[in-house]
Amino acid sequence: MAFKNLGLPLVLLDTLAEQNFTAPYPIQEKAIPAILTGGDLLGIAKTGSGKTASYVLPVLSNMLKRSKPKNRHIDVLVLVPTRELAVQVQDVFTQFSHHLPDHIKTMAVYGGVSINPQMIGLQNVNILVATPGRLIDLVNSKAVHLTNISTLVLDEADKMLNLGFRDEMNAIFKLLPSKRQNLLFSATLNPDIKAIHEIILDNPIVVKIEEEKENLDLIHQTGYFVDADKKGPFLRHLIKSKNLKQVLIFTASVYKADNVANKLRKNGIEAVAVHSKKSQSARLNALADFKAGKIRALVATDLLARGIDIEGLPTVINYELPRSPKDYVHRVGRTGRAGAEGQAITFVSDEERHHFKIIQKKMGRQVEMLDTDL
Repeated sequence: MAFKNLGLPLVLLDTLAEQNFTAPYPIQEKAIPAILTGGDLLGIAKTGSGKTASYVLPVLSNMLKRSKPKNRHIDVLVLVPTRELAVQVQDVFTQFSHHLPDHIKTMAVYGGVSINPQMIGLQNVNILVATPGRLIDLVNSKAVHLTNISTLVLDEADKMLNLGFRDEMNAIFKLLPSKRQNLLFSATLNPDIKAIHEIILDNPIVVKIEEEKENLDLIHQTGYFVDADKKGPFLRHLIKSKNLKQVLIFTASVYKADNVANKLRKNGIEAVAVHSKKSQSARLNALADFKAGKIRALVATDLLARGIDIEGLPTVINYELPRSPKDYVHRVGRTGRAGAEGQAITFVSDEERHHFKIIQKKMGRQVEMLDTDL
């Protein structure tokens, strides 16, 4: 199915085409038409499944049909658990709204920074992306009003509950108008999510995207025992000696992703890091350049382990191991797709040996271990 068959207006279809979005993800294919009807929706989908665009696009479409509320009375409220997700969601709204005939202003607010610039910046905001605690602070300061909310989105509601935002969320619900559209997204449908569902959703359409199991049969997995301080030199040696042309490299932290990419560039290997600290547009541009072969190495955190689809990606390298065996499978599953063979290479330090044994046991496969050339 194509985006043009989902009921989106031409201006958004043109923006999607301009940014090389060709076909919707499953969550987008099911959620977008449902949200366009104006009814409530419960979406169950993993991180990285494309769910942000699945509500951003129809929410923007529906806003085109409504008159804007007065200043500091926002139209759309998106509640998220973390600063990183708030910034990411704001970027996606901005990314898709810049060609709209009516100027739509989106702002992200969160704790951990001064509240005064946020209070000033809330002038003429139409879409507010907020963490619950900071939103309550801003409401109490009369910097923003929630009485004209037309659409409420709870993104990663399960994480908000896990992080202890239940009381803040309940307080916010009491401030909202009774007549509104409610969109709730979560990675799981546990009893807590069902409880919120029953409180705020009115006869919702339920969209549940089952997680696909990765097929590892076409992936040749090898590993190297490498001291932690020698991983960088060995990575550069491996890329050059094996003439690897398109390499997706996974690290365990934002800091390490930036560090690895910087070291690769200093040694003549074109590389870019992508992670939660990068803007959505920066991530999309890096991914597009990588797919086009303009970048030899893309260094990523697990932000990209799920949902990324690069046709014919030949090589994945685990510079550091992920926390869980499931994340390891998602990482290596970015290669060996659509019937094409691929290779996954894993660096294992002495400290990681035990964890890698657990990963192999959970995966049900033994990985061939090789000696390093350094």
